[in-house]
Amino acid sequence: MKVGRLFGTDGVRGLANGDLTPELAMSVAAAAARVLADLDRSHRPVAVVGRDPRASGEMLEAAVVAGLTSAGADVVRVGVLPTPGVAFLVGELGADFGVMLSASHNPMPDNGVKLFAAGGHKLPDEVEDQIERSLSAPWSRPTGAKIGRVNDLSDGVARYVEHLVAAAPHRLDGLKVVVDCAHGAASTVAPEVYRRAGAEVVAVCAEPDGLNINAGCGSTHLDVVRAAVLEHGAHLGVALDGDADRCLAVSGDGSDVDGDQIMAVLALAMREAGTLTEETLVATVMSNLGLRLAMSAAGIRLVETRVGDRYVLDELRANGFALGGEQSGHVVLPAHATTGDGVLTALLLMARVAQTGRTLADLASVVQRLPQVLINVTVGDRAKGASAPEVLDAVKGVEAELGGTGRVLLRPSGTEPLVRVMVEAATEETARDAAERIAAVVRVASPVQK
Repeated sequence: MKVGRLFGTDGVRGLANGDLTPELAMSVAAAAARVLADLDRSHRPVAVVGRDPRASGEMLEAAVVAGLTSAGADVVRVGVLPTPGVAFLVGELGADFGVMLSASHNPMPDNGVKLFAAGGHKLPDEVEDQIERSLSAPWSRPTGAKIGRVNDLSDGVARYVEHLVAAAPHRLDGLKVVVDCAHGAASTVAPEVYRRAGAEVVAVCAEPDGLNINAGCGSTHLDVVRAAVLEHGAHLGVALDGDADRCLAVSGDGSDVDGDQIMAVLALAMREAGTLTEETLVATVMSNLGLRLAMSAAGIRLVETRVGDRYVLDELRANGFALGGEQSGHVVLPAHATTGDGVLTALLLMARVAQTGRTLADLASVVQRLPQVLINVTVGDRAKGASAPEVLDAVKGVEAELGGTGRVLLRPSGTEPLVRVMVEAATEETARDAAERIAAVVRVASPVQK
């Protein structure tokens, strides 16, 4: 695995059987069981274990189950299920924690271990750090009757489907929708949910074989769902990623609808229904300025967080807000889910189209996306490249030029020797020119050592 902190922004991830070996997966699972069991010694801990359909999931599931039971935890194995489905079942079953094996939108050779605390919430950084420290600590293995047991949950998919169908605020009767399942974990769940809610469903890329997950399809390849929408004359299409924790969409005319636009549509719908707590939307600093302007014009407050869905989740939980997410389509609705749920997000988006009778393109037009240019600058020192006086002066100069018609975001990468320079402006030409000027100053301020 990479040098430094084992846990990234979304669990432990790497090349399956290369970086992420069965031995590492087993060790992480055993350490998690020990650490989380220490939080409540009144009973034997119970863990829900699920996976997406990539081939390495079978191998890693066996390793994780072995690690958990070796540490005295009982396992409820739910098989192939979306990440938010596993999180839901952790809460539904009253389990102590959950383990999801998935690398989300990454290519098939990768995999990952995601951990959920009781209730289906993501683990805090400090607990992940404790698990990491526990990997090398000595421990006493249980024997005999104290070894954990394994049970398979036969109705996990059915429970999750029922939960989602119940969340629909409006029937989908009369809608024809396309869903690109990315040959992933929602290949069965998503089409069934939308059909149960009343839609006519065209499912594409819904035949996982363990090797084709995310292969030229899903939320990172919208051409597939766009072509299907136009071919079938559908009202809209949605594209999930491999573990279905996020989605993007296309309207009936084939135009893209990104996460910012999806959040805007849902925010306006929820405010109308009286469910948008404090009329507030939570988004990361990477959301387009167009979202900020649209929400301001609608009288909705937008709270910004650092990049990463865990920071959105932290803000939602800390203040009781009802909606948040990322431009990538990772949308969180705490009334229905403890993490991003692409199947749920798409369901609510479809419901809004059905309820209003408007096209998705019309609903999404509330956000006029400004051209956004991102340049990744390789530097010798990330901190210096992002904070040198001459760099800050360059940023201030560009911000003065743009006024209220654009913005600059400068941030060091958390894992690579890069400074990310992002500029939004009224035209792409203006944004690119400004980004390149700032990037040139960053390169001089923190040159790469030869």
